[in-house]
Amino acid sequence: MPKNNNKKIASDTTVDNLIKVCHEIAKGKGWWDKERSDGEVIALMHSELSEALEAMRNSHPKEALAEELADCCIRIFDYCGQKKIDLGEALLKKIEKNKGRPYRHGKVF
Repeated sequence: MPKNNNKKIASDTTVDNLIKVCHEIAKGKGWWDKERSDGEVIALMHSELSEALEAMRNSHPKEALAEELADCCIRIFDYCGQKKIDLGEALLKKIEKNKGRPYRHGKVF
């Protein structure tokens, strides 16, 4: 039976909190009632980026693009919650790594 998730989202927008909230909502809506493959969940993340691209291609308002990008983040946060991935720590490490990389990471494109 689906949980009622009508409670207000906390103003704490740390990555850890967003992961917790997104995963809690997804579980309550039944998205994890059955086993899901990693590939399926990754494909759903990708589909949200494709929808963002379509919003751009069709000159939709910036808010529509933002909504699709938010959908992608929500799917990523939900997945991290399910798999117990510390995305916040990974982001901080990757940001530090990128600071030390050469201009355009040494690539032409």
